[in-house]
Amino acid sequence: MRVNARQCASGRGHYRPKGLRAEGHLRSITAMLEAGRPCVDIAQQLFAVEKAVCQAKRILIQDHIDHCLEDSVQAIASGQRDALETFKQITKYL
Repeated sequence: MRVNARQCASGRGHYRPKGLRAEGHLRSITAMLEAGRPCVDIAQQLFAVEKAVCQAKRILIQDHIDHCLEDSVQAIASGQRDALETFKQITKYL
């Protein structure tokens, strides 16, 4: 069973601002390239885009695990839930 962001209602608002931040940085990069700005400035903006996208990805994955996946496995035994809790802890290091 596949779950998408629309089905996982809790996550939609959390990672959207990060995506918008990356979008703004990308627009800045285009303007910087057109203006002939120094490579180091462009590299700094590219780094900011990369960080914003990685943060949005991490939030999306954590939200999916915390809400969508959690709902799917509510009925499992408590001994098996320990594995899910461990997995949730590990994802914080993405």
